[in-house]
Amino acid sequence: MRICELFKSIQGEGLMMGIPTFFVRTVGCNLSCAWCDTRYAMSGGTEMSLDEVMGAVADSRHVCLTGGEPMLQPDAPELLQRLVDAGKQTVLETNGAVDLLQVPEDPLIMISMDVKCPSSGMTSRMLDCNFQYLSRKDQVKFIVADDADFDFAVDFLEKHPTDANVIIGPVGGTVKLEWLASRVLESGLEARVLPQLHKIIWGDRRSV
Repeated sequence: MRICELFKSIQGEGLMMGIPTFFVRTVGCNLSCAWCDTRYAMSGGTEMSLDEVMGAVADSRHVCLTGGEPMLQPDAPELLQRLVDAGKQTVLETNGAVDLLQVPEDPLIMISMDVKCPSSGMTSRMLDCNFQYLSRKDQVKFIVADDADFDFAVDFLEKHPTDANVIIGPVGGTVKLEWLASRVLESGLEARVLPQLHKIIWGDRRSV
């Protein structure tokens, strides 16, 4: 498995926000979002065996497999299975543009799937089939830059109803949470408005 970085930090996004978590960031992505904040994970990295990765996370109860796009790694499904077999509460961060059929069905795995809004430039790459794999334990994230993005999210959810938790977040550094909260309240959308906690704490530093 090609690894960009391994580190322990506070989970900064979604339902698990605030929980100490060990992050496994893989290399490579099949998208190129306009506002991507992890372009450094597109290439490079270090080849590691699954045994090495499991050794690194051994002392952590919570693990986040992220990228890049971790499901581009051929051995990602095996790693996920090994993590849950070891009793790890695992969050899989995925961009919604890779089929999630191979993700093990397990209550310890939370799928955290992005739906790319128009400002990302990647909306057309989303795979609608992935919604069939989501349940109440999972989450769908919309990262919003402007009114067009928010309106897209509302329309998308009307056409693709889901039992998963809906997260609406701001594009970092460009969107005011007050505006985003107002839009959610006005729309009646059943969603959580959440910032990126790690950026509030540490700014744009890596490995935090």
